[in-house]
Amino acid sequence: MDTNTILVSSTLCTSFLIFQLLFHFVSSWFSAKVSPGFNNLSFEKKIEWNSRIVSTCHSLLVGILGLYIFFFDEAIIADPLWGQSSLATMNIATASGYLISDLLILILYWKVIGDKCYIIHHCTALYAYFFVMKDGVLVYIANFRLLAELSSPFVNQRWFFETLKYSKFSKANVINGILMTVVFFVVRIVAIPPLYGFMLAVYGTEPYRRLGCLIQYSWIFTCIVLDVMNVMWMIKISKGCIKVISLMRQEKANNRLQNGKVD
Repeated sequence: MDTNTILVSSTLCTSFLIFQLLFHFVSSWFSAKVSPGFNNLSFEKKIEWNSRIVSTCHSLLVGILGLYIFFFDEAIIADPLWGQSSLATMNIATASGYLISDLLILILYWKVIGDKCYIIHHCTALYAYFFVMKDGVLVYIANFRLLAELSSPFVNQRWFFETLKYSKFSKANVINGILMTVVFFVVRIVAIPPLYGFMLAVYGTEPYRRLGCLIQYSWIFTCIVLDVMNVMWMIKISKGCIKVISLMRQEKANNRLQNGKVD
């Protein structure tokens, strides 16, 4: 067993175990300490709460590390198709361990948090990461895709606010909603054109041909599937954001009318 295989296997297994531990034990204990409202939630809400806590931890870890790799890992920046990086490989293995852990949780609690879109998303990402970890190719591209995780903490926080009955017009909720929309748009939508532009730029080159047909088609297929889902989610988030803004304007208008009547 070579060094890369040992690194990938040990990181993936460790990641899986840590995220399982976070879900089943740490999240409930921590949440009860920092949020009194957690203890009043139903069993179903607690399951999703713990799932989103784990999601947030994963997103911050791989997203921030992916950001560092994107800007400073010279080896894979110089050669995005074939460049090697132990740190980047560990980041991908960590993300893969989380995806397997989350798939298991989704299946175990399907009636509570089961979602076909998440199954498709996780399986598609795992399929792509398999080639990255097995063959050591497209490491830079895989880490670039991980930057999308930077939007997840804001999405999860919106759910926490809603579950804890925060007003949609509360300052914390509005600020989080704006950040969620902006960050989601930047890391998941703005990132689409450069990715496919790079794909077209390297198409037909010798390093690209060396990838082989299976990896070439898998790269294109997985990116399309994930980006279609990202666009769908962006549309949903945008509609929600527009709805809240409209309601805020309507409430302000009503307040002005009431104040006018009082005067």
